[in-house]
Amino acid sequence: MGPIPCEVMMPGGIVGADVAWVLVASALVMLMVPGLALFYGGMVQGKHVLSTLMHSFGALAVVTVVWALWGYSLAFGESHGGLIGGSTHLFMRGVGQEAKGTLPHVLFFLFQGTFAAITPALISGAYAERLKFSAFLLFTVLWATFVYAPVAHWVWAPDGWLLKLGALDFAGGAVVHLTSGVSALVVALVVGRRRGARQPPHNLTFTLLGAGLLWFGWFGFNAGSALAANELAAVAAANTHLAAAGGAVAWGLVDLLRLKKVTALGAASGLVAGLVGITPAAGFVSPMGALAIGLLAGGACYGGVLLKEHLRYDDALDVVGVHGVGGALGALLTGVFATVAVNPAGADGVIAGGNWALLGKQALSILAVAAFSALLTFILLKVVQAVVGLRVDAEAEYEGLDPHVHGERAYHTGISLGGHGMTPREASAPKARESEKAPLGADPVMEG
Repeated sequence: MGPIPCEVMMPGGIVGADVAWVLVASALVMLMVPGLALFYGGMVQGKHVLSTLMHSFGALAVVTVVWALWGYSLAFGESHGGLIGGSTHLFMRGVGQEAKGTLPHVLFFLFQGTFAAITPALISGAYAERLKFSAFLLFTVLWATFVYAPVAHWVWAPDGWLLKLGALDFAGGAVVHLTSGVSALVVALVVGRRRGARQPPHNLTFTLLGAGLLWFGWFGFNAGSALAANELAAVAAANTHLAAAGGAVAWGLVDLLRLKKVTALGAASGLVAGLVGITPAAGFVSPMGALAIGLLAGGACYGGVLLKEHLRYDDALDVVGVHGVGGALGALLTGVFATVAVNPAGADGVIAGGNWALLGKQALSILAVAAFSALLTFILLKVVQAVVGLRVDAEAEYEGLDPHVHGERAYHTGISLGGHGMTPREASAPKARESEKAPLGADPVMEG
């Protein structure tokens, strides 16, 4: 980027164009949270849809408060050995209109806070239809504090040990997707499988609309991570779009080979897989590299979703298969496709420079983040279990979390109340409960 004309330079080194863009990007990332709510909400049974939506909206509210009080300081405060931030910015101390780079500090805080909010919301897809709301709230607060903030410090703080090592993560492949995907696997294993046979998604229209909002919002997620209105943001935006399209095409092709048809759920899942895959690489690779990453992520995440049926864990909405697999693959492929021709602050990878060392650094970052996320998530779940318990009781699960947990119903006309159009009371009858003994059918989410 060339010199900034003096007429657009604001006091303290703040650049007006950068402020305008990152304000928009922050709003786009925030919009991804209701997008995620619809994406997940359409895939559950109608009797659980409000509960599922509340996981996303609840995370947005609760984590924003955590971020302001102590989360931001732990992520971006003064470093303690490159592992965790300190008390510099507790209660937003020192976070005001002063410049941080070319942005007001408070805007950098806001932008990073939207990332912090959506990440634990992603995990909620693994425990949908069976977790207590009190358990969700406590787990989310603890996870944002003890998992998200430290990993964000490792990867993005100036003295973070992974950043100093030379590992690349432009917009959160490790910080957002790998942490949430690995944690989702631990949650699914600890919380256990849902009761009864799996039922088809109650409203795929919601899911497609949510996927569209995610695609739209991801421009802020990735291109906003340039933290400036410059050429790098433009490349990251183009890469985001290409990877999403590639992921949808790849998933659709596998659908066609397996099912002889392209499913709507598959198209939605594939585009999200492509977006996840490009997230760590968006500002480090060329557009053709981004397209390749999207295509590879679409195929790999499809396989990741199929894997859950073989390993018998109940990741209700495929967080592990899409975000875990996609985040890890994207981080690795960053080491393959990265080029300083796109971003001189990055590095040449295997293709551009024969740099296998970068691939090794990416692999190390994956292993470190995955191991840390898994261990801390397991410990936090045990704490939550001891304090408030994890699962709702059988009656609540059969009748629906919406009336039992929130005292409300999404539908009052008999539409999609349960997997077979039954009322909640009918679904809880002894005859319905015999479904616990029935073998699991093909999981419609998996079939996507």
